[in-house]
Amino acid sequence: MHAIQFSEVGGPEVLRHVEVDQPVPTPGAVRIRVAASAFNAADGGMRAGSLPIPVVLPHVPGYDVSGTVDAIGDGVQGLSVGDAVVGFLPMERDGGASEYVVAPAEALVAAPTSIPLADAAALPSVALTAWQALLDDGGLQAGQRLLVVGAGGVVGKYAVQLAKQIGAHVVATASPRSADAVRAAGADEVVDHTTTDLLDAVTEQVDVLLNLAPIEPDAFTRLVTLVRDGGVVVSTTAWMPAPDDADRGVRSAVVFVLPHRERLARLVSMVDEGALHVEVTRRIPLTELPALHAEASRGRVAGKVVVLPA
Repeated sequence: MHAIQFSEVGGPEVLRHVEVDQPVPTPGAVRIRVAASAFNAADGGMRAGSLPIPVVLPHVPGYDVSGTVDAIGDGVQGLSVGDAVVGFLPMERDGGASEYVVAPAEALVAAPTSIPLADAAALPSVALTAWQALLDDGGLQAGQRLLVVGAGGVVGKYAVQLAKQIGAHVVATASPRSADAVRAAGADEVVDHTTTDLLDAVTEQVDVLLNLAPIEPDAFTRLVTLVRDGGVVVSTTAWMPAPDDADRGVRSAVVFVLPHRERLARLVSMVDEGALHVEVTRRIPLTELPALHAEASRGRVAGKVVVLPA
């Protein structure tokens, strides 16, 4: 079968389009005929060796995947050949940048029926990141105020949508390019971070500050003044700590997204209910994945890209 893999860490040039044996499902796992995988920034980090996630080389990237169950390993219950599924695969194992992938049954849920199966690959890890940031780490509740810094990205738009489903008031930063999309996601207030100082624009403190942007540590620390006493600062910027303010009871947390089958199933339900929109900005064939990694290394990939095996 066709796959993209790397046998050493390094730049995008280490990715190779190869022919490998079709995998065999192990006990507790199934084989999926891949409809699509999704590109994530962490794929580039693992390829470059800059993320502390131990992968066995050679490694196939693409931990977000959608497809159809093709074969079933021993001990698997609740899944049948032909089922359409979506999942967030263990990041240290081979991913879905291939024609087939073996996945733990516990990582998979039924795919949304309201969108193309390939597009469903764009959902799992980014939507789970938003859920974990807001509900687990942020404890966001109905009636509270949320500030999302960097809402124009994929996680940001999921965060805005989820916060509005909870019943929160959302203040979001976005560039002119993404402002309309952030408003469409449900933001109550949108601040153009390219022309406006957040410290001036946000006149009422928030309960939760979610940072999704690569801002300077000093600038991040200054934003803590926008959080009320007893509030929370949450960040997905794993390369630097999130600031807090112990004197005012403001705590902080950094998100390291974890797979969660029940939450993913609920997110799928929200998609089919029309409460959550799955964004796909590009669809590319598997052979173009190395070029996409090269684009990402230059900071030129915006939105969500899904990778089709054919």
